[in-house]
Amino acid sequence: MGAERLDVRLARETGLSRSRVERLIAGGMARVGGLTETKPGRKVLPEDEVAVAVPPPVSMEARPEDLPLTIVYEDAHLAVVNKPCGMVVHPAAGNETGTLVNALLHHLSGLSGIGGTLRPGIVHRLDKDTSGLLLVAKDDAAHLALSAALKAREIRKTYLAVAMGRLPGGVIEAPIARHPRDRKRMAVVEGGRWARTEYQILENLRGATLLSVNLITGRTHQIRVHMAHIGHPLLGDRVYGGHKASLMAARLMLHAWRIEFAHPVTGEPMRFEVPAPADFTDAFQKLSL
Repeated sequence: MGAERLDVRLARETGLSRSRVERLIAGGMARVGGLTETKPGRKVLPEDEVAVAVPPPVSMEARPEDLPLTIVYEDAHLAVVNKPCGMVVHPAAGNETGTLVNALLHHLSGLSGIGGTLRPGIVHRLDKDTSGLLLVAKDDAAHLALSAALKAREIRKTYLAVAMGRLPGGVIEAPIARHPRDRKRMAVVEGGRWARTEYQILENLRGATLLSVNLITGRTHQIRVHMAHIGHPLLGDRVYGGHKASLMAARLMLHAWRIEFAHPVTGEPMRFEVPAPADFTDAFQKLSL
């Protein structure tokens, strides 16, 4: 083997993601031949001695914040909330505050502890740029029951989406996994996890189509990845949409519109809908024929 990039070698030897290794190198945590190296692209030979110091994880705990939050439904066991576009669901490095969890801890009395200190009550997630309905557990028994229902595909989630171009209704079945070259993205990858998306046409627009989308599985970024895969990316998608689609709307045109499930304690059928927010409808109206 000849010379290769320092970040590539360290990622291979440590099992860390390449992006994580790049940040460590840039932060002065890598050494080549005993000397600090801050350039991820530095070429190293097989005989070069390389090392990287990985700091121990920092203990984090989400704290309550008085943030605006629309609670659509709440009882002793669960809540259904309407997450705004642009809000991260739970704290993480770079997003320690201002998240949905911070807001939940302020507005709700008690959350399931199954998700730990950073994801209390979180049964499922929505992307930062996706708005709409999200289910929250308020005790551990409800959390376990809802998680089991989610795994068994007994929770039905329906989205509104605007995709570029004209397309007939249909089904997309394509496996999804991490992108082989960009670990921050997902992609249709042979050998990935099975994923199925069903969608119906609601309205034809100028250069786009309003869809009702049902998630049969719940893979990360599934709708966005599947629609881009068939050549009809979502408008406003700056990760998967390409230049044209990303510029056709100021926000990601994806909204969790409806959720249906059986109550984890009473078994009562539950169904909630929330209309798309103003920034979604404004973009939609500009495209109306």
